[in-house]
Amino acid sequence: MRSSSYRAVRGALAGSPRRTARAVLTLAVAAGFAAAAPAAAQATDAHSSTTAAVTQAATTADDAATGMAAKPYMGWSSWSMQSSSYPGLNPEGSYSYLTEANVLKQADALATTLKNYGYDYVNIDAGWWMDNTWTSEYDEYGRQTPDPVRFPHGMKSVADHIHSKGLKAGIYLPVGLEKGAYNDGRSPIRNAPGCTTADIVYPDLRTTNGWDSAYKLNFDNPCAQKYIDSQAQMLADWGYDFLKLDGVGPGSFKSGDNYDNVPDVAAWHQAIADTGRPIHLEISWSLDIDHAADWKKYSNGWRIDTDVECYCNTLVTWENSVNDRWNDAPAWSGKAGPGGWNDLDAIDVGNGKMDGLTDAERQSYMTLWAINKSPLFTGDDLTQLDSYGLSLLTNRDVIAVDQNDSPVARPVTPLGDQQVWGTENSDGSYTVALFNLGDTPASVTAHWASFGFTGAASVRDLWSHQDLGTHKNEITATLPAHGSRLFTVKPGGAPLAATSYEAESADNTLTGNASVATCDACSGDRKVGNLYLDSKLQFNDVTVKKAGIYTVNVRYVSGDPRSVTVYSNSGNGTSLKFPSTGDWSTPATVSVRLALKAGTNTITFDSGWDYSPDIDRIDVPKSA
Repeated sequence: MRSSSYRAVRGALAGSPRRTARAVLTLAVAAGFAAAAPAAAQATDAHSSTTAAVTQAATTADDAATGMAAKPYMGWSSWSMQSSSYPGLNPEGSYSYLTEANVLKQADALATTLKNYGYDYVNIDAGWWMDNTWTSEYDEYGRQTPDPVRFPHGMKSVADHIHSKGLKAGIYLPVGLEKGAYNDGRSPIRNAPGCTTADIVYPDLRTTNGWDSAYKLNFDNPCAQKYIDSQAQMLADWGYDFLKLDGVGPGSFKSGDNYDNVPDVAAWHQAIADTGRPIHLEISWSLDIDHAADWKKYSNGWRIDTDVECYCNTLVTWENSVNDRWNDAPAWSGKAGPGGWNDLDAIDVGNGKMDGLTDAERQSYMTLWAINKSPLFTGDDLTQLDSYGLSLLTNRDVIAVDQNDSPVARPVTPLGDQQVWGTENSDGSYTVALFNLGDTPASVTAHWASFGFTGAASVRDLWSHQDLGTHKNEITATLPAHGSRLFTVKPGGAPLAATSYEAESADNTLTGNASVATCDACSGDRKVGNLYLDSKLQFNDVTVKKAGIYTVNVRYVSGDPRSVTVYSNSGNGTSLKFPSTGDWSTPATVSVRLALKAGTNTITFDSGWDYSPDIDRIDVPKSA
């Protein structure tokens, strides 16, 4: 069975100025746009996401215990080169790069250049079941089958070759039953007597996934789980070790009952467990953070953002969406851990001109991915790595930051052109990253007080592998536009002595809408919220012995990035954007620099006419 209207969708998208997230995968994923049944009414009756698959499925905690996704995976993916119009990459038309020959060429290159550094997955992305006219192909059971021109020896042969190199094989599917696989509801489901494709979807053929390219599976009917079982067993029989399930919602720019694919992800997790073959399940894209617990329960990784690729004449650009991650990643920092990781998408830092980035941007890109413990998978042409790109991808000190057991890093300063990120390591040292996201060179300083210590600390530059000696209280670097530095900092001084001031204290002054609210994770179980429309929280009686500039740590709660103006005494203050903490019950800390006079001071958080974060407390050092 084949479908053919894919090209119409592709043509419609071609005029779009910015084909976001795999919106072009709308080009390369949807398979089955053609031969679809007549447009169905999109029913909106609620469908419970609690199914037998959900209640029976193993969790990613079990995966971590057996070593599955114990650390972020590393490897190569085909999508970046498939999606680019860089000269020569797709000579047979858009997305034509994806062929058996090209995959095996990259697998061989991975084995010789990057395998010894931990890169071991070779992931085939969208289109393996489509020909170059985007006609999709299915077997008699409604399952995707490889295009004989793209993959003349079939998918098992490809996996066997990848395994022969000591590597792992990955493959891709969109969520739901693709329209072209429906076949008027007549196709039987393998190993499910009496079940057909009519039984596994809703009678009104409501659509699902990020491109509405598939019918939503109805897991109230056991036949739907049997269909997923048949797909999982097919991949296991072929020998695949990794599945990317794409277009998953809530997420993929879709929400509502039709796009609730939590039951699909749970069904896939159960089906994979039942095959007996360990298969890493990665879900994509721009997943809804409100379902983070579901993603962690049923998958091994989740794309937190849109596509990193620019769909242009390079693989990526800085402004397309590489730089979006600095704003978007902090919300997810507490969601990752062994068994499941926050996926920031491909790291295209190895090919220079083809990547479309400056050297400074390439280093910052890799630095952010490493400190966030994102999977490190590149979409570059591994046969054309330049010396600088190879040095980035093979820096063992930086790879160790991604792979060690420290928590995911967060910003320790407000969001802006100059940022400091960090995390504490298990040996008491800190990983500290400095970023200049501005368009001109700038100095960036990390103050040890932001990390809770003071005095001397030894510093090692992880990119240059150089020990920089001892630095007292801070380190400053002048960075190029979009530049970065990455350090390991080992405190030699003492923990920072500070005085804590609770936001809910009766000594403070609240004006406007500001009010005290409960917060189980906050110190004192309280916070001050409702800082909006000209509301203020003023800390009174903040006392220090000597005048100076103090690094004040602010513990706050914010479900999204929000700005607040902070000032001391009668100062005018500066509007600062605090990164998201992920929800409205989880606190995090950023530091602000404030001038305090000897004796008693006030510190004010002023919403102006904006909506500001909730404030838990401030920690003021005893000395500047």
